[in-house]
Amino acid sequence: MAGMVPEGQSFVTSSPLQFIPWMSFSPGLGSPFPWLRELKSEERGLYLIHLLVSCANHVAAGSLENANIGLEQISHLASTDGDTMQRIAAYFNEALAYRMLKAWPGLYKALNSTKISLVSEEIHVQKLFFELCPFLKLAYVITNQAIVEAMEGEKMVHIIDFNCFEPAQWINLFQTFNARPEGPPHLRITGLHEQKEVLDHMARRLTEEAQKWDIPFQFNPVVCKLENLDLESLRVKTGEALAVSSVLQLHSLLVTDDEMHKWKVNSPSMSKTDRSHRVLQMNQRTLGEWLKKDPVHAYSPSSDLASPSPLSPLSLAPAPKMGSFLTALRALSPKLIVITEQESNNSGSTLMERVMEALNFYAALFDCLESTVSRAPLERKKVEKMLFGEEIKNIIACEGVERKERHEKLEKWILRLELAGFGRVPLSYHGMLQAGRLLQTNNYDGYKIKEENGCLVICWQERPLYSISAWRFRPYD
Repeated sequence: MAGMVPEGQSFVTSSPLQFIPWMSFSPGLGSPFPWLRELKSEERGLYLIHLLVSCANHVAAGSLENANIGLEQISHLASTDGDTMQRIAAYFNEALAYRMLKAWPGLYKALNSTKISLVSEEIHVQKLFFELCPFLKLAYVITNQAIVEAMEGEKMVHIIDFNCFEPAQWINLFQTFNARPEGPPHLRITGLHEQKEVLDHMARRLTEEAQKWDIPFQFNPVVCKLENLDLESLRVKTGEALAVSSVLQLHSLLVTDDEMHKWKVNSPSMSKTDRSHRVLQMNQRTLGEWLKKDPVHAYSPSSDLASPSPLSPLSLAPAPKMGSFLTALRALSPKLIVITEQESNNSGSTLMERVMEALNFYAALFDCLESTVSRAPLERKKVEKMLFGEEIKNIIACEGVERKERHEKLEKWILRLELAGFGRVPLSYHGMLQAGRLLQTNNYDGYKIKEENGCLVICWQERPLYSISAWRFRPYD
């Protein structure tokens, strides 16, 4: 296959690393090359990428002994306190190890049986992500502007929030509604969250703010995960203008049991093309520069791995839950739906597809934090481990209904929603202007907002990371 490198040879031919024997460490003896720790950041980053790709291929092929050696090698250079590539490598290394452990269910369950997952910590880390990175702030500003424009002149407005945990979004909307020439509407917000305490807090804060702005307000809490939601519990009433806000939630409905692609760690039927590398396209600042200096990393995907055109229905993986949910949602006749999703294609059926795509996406996110926060703060490490790290683990280590982080790119969301009978609502220039002002006011350098097919994408440097699209109910012809 074009681009494949014979086993035992170095991948690198144009850097100081060309003299390092590939996969040459001995298991269990520590690093026999202590000088590796003295490599420059760029060289160490390149070598870590080589190690991760090789190790992932061994895991995909079921070669667990070689994969184990690879994990040990990566551990010598990776660090959750290091530079961007060292941090990324640490979490990808952990995810690959978890995937290997799942080959022994008894061992995996025993090691995780006493693990404590505190929901309060998960909520805390979501709030840290909101504070440290501008993505959610931008999504809220753009969503609110779209709602205000769609609800012009409406006297009864009902907003459904599929991820109701941050009061700041709706407090901002109260202020905007209050400034309307015709006065604020009667506003009802239905908030969805799996934790009652979160919704209780939202109810208190929003009720206080509504009283302050003299807005007739009602809060309807729904304690539930989106995947288990009964739309009847939303209590949509006749005469209400309905808007829906979904921020980083809708992809959870893409979960499937993957019966057509049943996963086995050591599958003899797995073809060589399924183990092949895909093109490594890291367009964000730090890692992109490394890869440009070492073009040998780029591999040509085989025709077997090449996906159909993103605008072809064949490119959409079967998602029964998503289909039935969108059909039911459409029956509510929403005037507006605003959807924010990760701009990444992590729903691939093969491990290598997901490893390479996730490496691209999360490299940019880690780089965002590197540019915004110093390396020491605990807050940064919490976001990296408890948010990004857990998502990476789910994408790489899990299959079937366990794999919930099935992100899809904007073109696929457009296709899904149009097939479900929704019409696109172009996001206004005014919303984009407000978002740009937020970036400028807070000195968020390196972030950009671009228009794409009437939707918006939020980029780090030139790498799109999140998409925002708006939709309306479209009557049947």
